[in-house]
Amino acid sequence: MAGIGLDIGSTASKGVLILEDNQQYREILATGWSPREAAAGLVEKLLDNAGINRNDVERIYATGYGRIAISQADKTITEIKCHAKGVSQLLPEVRTIIDIGGQDSKVIRVNQYGQVIDFAMNDKCAAGTGRFLQVTATALGMDVSELALAEDRSQMVSVNSMCTVFAESEIIGLIAGGTSRTGVIAGLHQSVGKRVAAMARRLGVKDKVAFTGGVAINQGVRRVLSEELGCEIIVPEMCQFTGALGAALLAMEM
Repeated sequence: MAGIGLDIGSTASKGVLILEDNQQYREILATGWSPREAAAGLVEKLLDNAGINRNDVERIYATGYGRIAISQADKTITEIKCHAKGVSQLLPEVRTIIDIGGQDSKVIRVNQYGQVIDFAMNDKCAAGTGRFLQVTATALGMDVSELALAEDRSQMVSVNSMCTVFAESEIIGLIAGGTSRTGVIAGLHQSVGKRVAAMARRLGVKDKVAFTGGVAINQGVRRVLSEELGCEIIVPEMCQFTGALGAALLAMEM
């Protein structure tokens, strides 16, 4: 028996396959224009990696931005529940989860059993999300993966516009005016981190905090979150896969 969890994000799609003996396989692909094709590609790669066929899979559970488009999924589950389940498996001592994805940012509080107690979510605006970082990185002529190592806090300037369109214009203006690009990047990290930290404080930060999602790889945003919340921010090795892992674990439980 095997279970598959798919987390179909706006930018990246992640998949985790769990076998009956708890052996796990994982894959990540660009979502591209078709979440359905990305999901099919993930399933194919996972099956190949595990050396099994589709008939060996009992259930496929899907979560994420594009989950409703996945016709082969046996069930769709909210990202909140899947991230809570995945993080609790990896870091059972964590009680607060911060997840920053491409389209939204979330703060989730869980109990000792990995059950969701409360959550807050920003899905009305790109500010404080991976999309915000992506757009502004493009305005700086960089790939978003380069931002973390390019900041210079000693030259940090504030990025005041939280609307993605206005922020892009503001950054172009700052660079044109001779502002250090590395200082702008530090300000960008500060802007995203402070916005998400404010949401976390409103919900209430309890005990240890885990940071998940693609943005968790960015050390600049992680630093700001740690400074703003006054605590250590733990980034699990599988930070991009916690949603898919949670979906796979729930599939196996059923």
